[in-house]
Amino acid sequence: MDIILLIVGILFLLIGLAGAILPLPGPPLSFAGIVILHYSRFGNFTENALWAMGLATLIITLLDYYVPIWGSKKFGGGKWGSIGAAIGLFIGMFLGPFGLFIGAFVGAFAGEYLSNQNHKQAFKAAFGSFVGLMTGIFAKTVLCIVMLVASIIQIINQI
Repeated sequence: MDIILLIVGILFLLIGLAGAILPLPGPPLSFAGIVILHYSRFGNFTENALWAMGLATLIITLLDYYVPIWGSKKFGGGKWGSIGAAIGLFIGMFLGPFGLFIGAFVGAFAGEYLSNQNHKQAFKAAFGSFVGLMTGIFAKTVLCIVMLVASIIQIINQI
């Protein structure tokens, strides 16, 4: 049974790492991998470590949906640019690996442009949305790598 938990845990961790970039829930999948490993003989995480990784997963997952919208606002986008970025993110999830990037950018641009007819301002807001999206991807990737490395250390220590 421990071997099955080890294999499933590692699969979750690897799919979670891919999900940090692709439209999959990366950090929650990686955290599920940590929990699965914890219940095998190959993982012996402390309660504090599990809580810390769980809290980090929750925070980064929630922020991942907010940061592109915040980026649009930070770069001068208004209400319609933020709404466009949110709609673009949602639609982009269904358009393949680059759909999120394109969706957030195009959505923020379209929303801002429809609002004020200023293509320079619309482009600036769209760029802010893209920066926010990249920031979220970076944070998710770092967290997933931390969980993967912690798991590898646990596995090596238990062998």
